[in-house]
Amino acid sequence: MASSHSSLLLTLAVASFVSIISPATSLTCSTQNVLSAEKTPFQTCIDLPELESYLHYTYNATNSSLSVAFVATPSRSDGWIAWAINPAATTMSGSQAFLAYGSGPGEPPVVKTYNISGYSLNEGRLAFDFWNLRAESLKGGRIAIFTTVKVPAGAGSVNQVWQIGGNVTNGRVGVHPFSPPNLNSRAVLNLTSTGGGGSDTPGNAGWIATNVNFGVNLGVLVLLGTIFIF
Repeated sequence: MASSHSSLLLTLAVASFVSIISPATSLTCSTQNVLSAEKTPFQTCIDLPELESYLHYTYNATNSSLSVAFVATPSRSDGWIAWAINPAATTMSGSQAFLAYGSGPGEPPVVKTYNISGYSLNEGRLAFDFWNLRAESLKGGRIAIFTTVKVPAGAGSVNQVWQIGGNVTNGRVGVHPFSPPNLNSRAVLNLTSTGGGGSDTPGNAGWIATNVNFGVNLGVLVLLGTIFIF
């Protein structure tokens, strides 16, 4: 009986260990072939926690710039996607957005800038400098928005907002749904944390690293034949 009980505990511990470390090996963004304007991989990528969206980015502290590629799939063939920085808050209102949508078969997506005030989407100039703005169509109907933005010198983080919207009619952008995933698609993007950064929401690089360490420690305990429940 004691042997069977020990075997059961060992099996459960190993299963827990595997389930804990699996997020670190299942980042979807790491399988996407997304390159910067310099045709090099981005330093970091994260699976964003809402709307099945992904962010690839490189932070350059020397010139205070953040190069990004935001990847998402429009909810419909005539839909749009957007990624934004809010310089003042973690809300959607006040965001400085890059918005893209398809322009027809064989044509690159259209990408524009929007200064969001309240719930209105008005095309306009942004509150910060940016360059290398473009959009590309990817496999599976996904769109990638590429740009490099100027961030405040010494900034440790930026407030990011992302969105998947409704239809686009004659270049006029419709509002996005108000479901929980759409309303929760915002987070602080850490630029200088250990390991290259990450988002402060569940499912981010920092959360994964913490749980991998815990999983490794648990694995050591399993190998030693000892299991502690706490």
